[in-house]
Amino acid sequence: MDNNKKTAIKLFEDYKVRTSWDNEKETWYFSVEDIVFVLTESADTKQYIKKMRKRDPELNSNWGTICTHVEMIAKDGKNRKVMASDTEGILRLIQSIPSPKAEPFKLWLAKVGSERLDEMQDPEIAINRALQYYLAKGYSPEWVNQRLKSIEVRKALTDEWQRSGVKSTEYGILTDILTQEWSGMKTREYKDFKGLKKESLRDNMSNMELVLNMLAEVSTTEISKQKNPQTMEENKSIAKQGGSVAKEARKNIELATGKSVITDENFLSSTKKPKQIKSKD
Repeated sequence: MDNNKKTAIKLFEDYKVRTSWDNEKETWYFSVEDIVFVLTESADTKQYIKKMRKRDPELNSNWGTICTHVEMIAKDGKNRKVMASDTEGILRLIQSIPSPKAEPFKLWLAKVGSERLDEMQDPEIAINRALQYYLAKGYSPEWVNQRLKSIEVRKALTDEWQRSGVKSTEYGILTDILTQEWSGMKTREYKDFKGLKKESLRDNMSNMELVLNMLAEVSTTEISKQKNPQTMEENKSIAKQGGSVAKEARKNIELATGKSVITDENFLSSTKKPKQIKSKD
């Protein structure tokens, strides 16, 4: 990820909005498609945008100024360039979208901007917000502590990948290698196994799954620091080595307990009986 950018998911009511913070410009960029869906709940946001531009010639003529392409998480879970706009541009789009949510959404936009500036002054605010968010969702305090730690571990890994010359669009490739090595499944396969679509895999891991995933990531980070990889192939090899550390830990745990660490259970699901899978190792 570019040092000047920070991608995130923001919630407006029960809707997810992809965002990216530009440190240099000190502004948020919002996914245009997500905004349009929030305000219209259109089944085909791309077609809605086309029609909106057609009925608003002024908006259409200034489209290139209002919107730009910013790297965010795409629907397939990978980082891709998506159509986005800053707060000023989004406010212009709202003028062309008749929606009862327009006014509360404007207030939400202002709140998001204010929160980010607060976090820049005091990073602990961001941590506390994340803590309250997970607790409000019903996660246990013990799990939340693990999840917040996993965010720190993941950030250290992506920082190391960036130092090694890995592009942010390639993080998914290395993550797949690392995840498959320790869990036996690529990220998408793991999400499918848990019955997830757009939901975060880590947000649906058990404590043990989170711990092993962190072990794989922190091992990869430390091995990379020692070996100082120069190519993508070298980074792939190191991701596999880091994953293998967690793989060995997983095998020992499963040997001691007689059951698989990997479960198809969504962490917050209390009605679904966990289905354990046999170790492939």
